[in-house]
Amino acid sequence: MDTEALRTFVAIARMGGFSGAADQLGRSQPAISRRIALLEGELRMPVFERLPGGVELSQAGQTLLPHAERVLAALEDASAAMRALQAGDGGPVSVAVVGTLAGADLAQALKQFAERFPKVALTLRTATSAQVSDLVRRGEATFGLRYFEDVSPDLENRACAPEALVVVCAPEHPLAGEKVASLRDLKDEPWLGFPPPEGRDERWSGMLLAQFLTRGVAEIPFTAVDSLTAQKRLVEAGFGLALMPVSAVAEERAAASLAAITVADLAVSNPVSLITRKAGYVSPAALALIEALAA
Repeated sequence: MDTEALRTFVAIARMGGFSGAADQLGRSQPAISRRIALLEGELRMPVFERLPGGVELSQAGQTLLPHAERVLAALEDASAAMRALQAGDGGPVSVAVVGTLAGADLAQALKQFAERFPKVALTLRTATSAQVSDLVRRGEATFGLRYFEDVSPDLENRACAPEALVVVCAPEHPLAGEKVASLRDLKDEPWLGFPPPEGRDERWSGMLLAQFLTRGVAEIPFTAVDSLTAQKRLVEAGFGLALMPVSAVAEERAAASLAAITVADLAVSNPVSLITRKAGYVSPAALALIEALAA
């Protein structure tokens, strides 16, 4: 079972078909098919179920996939270690982060890192918490920042400062900049937020409804909006209130396009975890950035 066979297998699994994998790997589709045929011959069982609209992983393929991804991630670790040794400056660093965490604090930390390690190729990509974990697990990200810990046995978690949440409203709202005694005082206000947790990868998406439930309020006027940016624009326009991460609305509050309502009995935050792969290679440069972010 060679690494190219595993790389081909993983590419097909991710792309959902042979043609997409061929494009991604820069190979012909017949070459891709031959590679998989050899793999299946070696395993003596099919790794894909051929369907009219593409392929699906067989039972054997589902079993093989996480092992194949770990093998390829380990190879990337080895390559990264060699590149770091040759470069002498720590090697490339790839960071995966939940979009709402990519605020001013992270930007400042990345800026300082780039000034300290000018030769390091730093890349950043945003994703949901679950996707951040997958990117780190597959070796496509050196480390990730996500909400809540990932208890998977192949990942390590390091707690970072939690992300505080704040109730925001339009600047013209009667309660803008004011303080109320309880969240119950806002139960009749129209609210905007992410769909309930079963429709999203972020566990904190149900935080608002949970907070009302703990105060004996079962229902509120609520509109689900599956975009943080859209939520902010709608709140600015006066269509409702929202519970948002402090860092995600810092610029709007500074520009006075959004205002906050202080709620005396509301002090909630999202746990933030920095994740790496267990036993995965972390370059000196990446370790320096991890220490800065964890601090």
